[in-house]
Amino acid sequence: MSLALDEARQAEAEGEVPVGALVVVGREIVAADHNRREQLQDPTAHAELLALRAAASRLGSWRLVDASLYVTLEPCPMCAGAAVAARIRRVVFGAADPKAGACGSLYNLCSDPRLNHELSVVPGVLESACAAGLKQYFHAHRH
Repeated sequence: MSLALDEARQAEAEGEVPVGALVVVGREIVAADHNRREQLQDPTAHAELLALRAAASRLGSWRLVDASLYVTLEPCPMCAGAAVAARIRRVVFGAADPKAGACGSLYNLCSDPRLNHELSVVPGVLESACAAGLKQYFHAHRH
C-alpha cells in the first residue's frame, strides 16, 4: 500500500485527486497508476481502471484471476465493477469512501452473488495515511 500512496502523491503533484492503485500478481507489481481524469479529460481515468488496463495489457489477458488490486481509496461502483469484470482475486484498500464506496461502504459489488464473480475485500490497510492525503487535498481545494 505504501507504493500505492506514492502513486497518490504523484497524482496530487499533477493536480489530480490523490488516489493510487497497483495490480499485484504473487509478489510482483504488474501495473501501477494514479488518477488522471484532469490530465486526460476522461471520466473513466480512475487509478484502478488505468492500473487494470495496464495489467491486462502486460499479462496479455483481461482475466486477472491471480491478481490483487491495491488502492488508496475504496473503489467506486465503476472501479469495483471493473475488478469484478476482470475476475480479480481481491481488492485491498486504504480509506473507506462513505459517499461512493462500492466495496462495502455504500454498495458491495465485490460480494454480490447475483454477479458472475465475487472477490475478497481487505479494507483499512494504512487507512490513516490514505485518508490524510485525501483530507489535505480536499481541504486545500475546497476553501
